[in-house]
Amino acid sequence: MYSNFMEHGIEYAKQAVKEDDTGNYSKAFQLYMNALEYFQAQLKYEKNQQIEKTIRERCLGYLRRAEEIRAVLDNGGSVPASNGDASVAAQPKTSPKPKDGGGKDKEDPEKAKLKAGLDSVIIREKPNVKWSDVAGLENAKLALQEAVILPVKFPQFFTGKRKPWKAFLLYGPPGTGKSYLAKAVATEADSTFFSVSSSDLVSKWMGESEKLVSNLFQMARDSAPSIIFVDEIDSLCGQRGEGNESEASRRIKTELLVQMQGVGSDDHKVLVLAATNTPYALDQAIRRRFDKRIYIPLPDLKARQHMFKVHLGDTPHNLTESDFEKLARKTEGFSGSDISVCVKDVLFEPVRKIQDAEYFMKSSDGMWVPCEPKQRGAVKTTLQELDAQDLASKVWIE
Repeated sequence: MYSNFMEHGIEYAKQAVKEDDTGNYSKAFQLYMNALEYFQAQLKYEKNQQIEKTIRERCLGYLRRAEEIRAVLDNGGSVPASNGDASVAAQPKTSPKPKDGGGKDKEDPEKAKLKAGLDSVIIREKPNVKWSDVAGLENAKLALQEAVILPVKFPQFFTGKRKPWKAFLLYGPPGTGKSYLAKAVATEADSTFFSVSSSDLVSKWMGESEKLVSNLFQMARDSAPSIIFVDEIDSLCGQRGEGNESEASRRIKTELLVQMQGVGSDDHKVLVLAATNTPYALDQAIRRRFDKRIYIPLPDLKARQHMFKVHLGDTPHNLTESDFEKLARKTEGFSGSDISVCVKDVLFEPVRKIQDAEYFMKSSDGMWVPCEPKQRGAVKTTLQELDAQDLASKVWIE
C-alpha cells in the first residue's frame, strides 16, 4: 500500500510543475504541498537508504519552490519564472539562492512543511473588534486587559512574584460572545494572534499531530508577545481514558499539557486563550493548566439593549431609547448570537415589504417608494418593473 504514496507524490509533483510552467502559481503551491505530504508518508516506510536520500532531496527542492511562491504571493508580487525542465517531474523547479553562511542553518524540510501549514492560523490583519463593541462582560474584559494589554504596555508592573496570567479558559453557554471576545483581544493587543481549531492540529499521519502542537507553541514563542486562541477546545481535549479515545488523541493531549506547562513556567510572553461550551467535558489535567477561568454568562438587560444598537449599526431607523429597552426586556434568556439573528431577520423586513408592494409613488426627491393604493400619486407596479436607480436607497426600520 505504501508504494501508492510514491506514485501519488510523483503525480502531484508533475501537476505542480505543469501549473508552475503555465503561471498558475496558487494552484502550483497547493499541488507542491500535496506532493510533499505523500513523499513524507513514503519516507516513513522506505527501507532503501538511497531511495530515501533521493526523496528527501526532492522534498527539499519542492519545499523551497513552494516557499518561494508563497512568499511572493503573500506580498502581492509576481513569482520569478523557473529554469527547470518541465518534462522532468522528479526535479524541482527552482530553489532560492542560499543565504550567507553556506546553508549551515538549513531548516529540516519536514519542520518547515509543518510551519507552512500552521502559517495560515496567524491573524496578520486585526479583526477590528474593539472592547466597546463587546456588550457587557466587564469582568472578563478587565481580566483580559490585565493579562494581555498591561504586561505589554507596562512591563514594569510585573516584577518579582507578580506575573501576568498565562492561560485563560472562557466558558459558558453557546452564543454568549466567547469567540467575539477573543477577536477584541486580537484587535486591542499588540501581539501576534494565532487562532486555531482542532482541524488545524489533527493530522491523518501518525506522530504529526503532536509535532503540529509543538511547532505551534514554538512559533508563538518566536513571535512573542503572542496569543494562542483555541476555539471549542473540548473537541480536542476530552476526558482521557474514554472508550472512544484514540491513540492519536491521547498523544495530542499529552503534548498540549507539556507545552502549556512550559508556557506557564517561563517568561516567553505567550498567552493561551481557549473557549468551550462544556468545561466539564475537558480533561481534568488540561482544565487545571488554565490558571484563570472566566464564566461568560447570558447577557443582562443593559447588555442586550446595547447589542440591539450594535447589530443595527448605521442602518436607518426611528427607534428610540425606550424601544431598545422594551426589546431588551422581551428578549430575556437570549444569547448574543440569538439577538444577532433576530436583528438580521428584522433588517430584511422592509426589503420584504418593498418586494411585496403593488403600489409605488414618487417622493419629494423623485425616487420611488412603496405606498398605499389610495395615496395620491400611487402607481400600480412591481419592484421588478422599476429601474433600480430610481428606487429610494434608504430602507427604514420602524
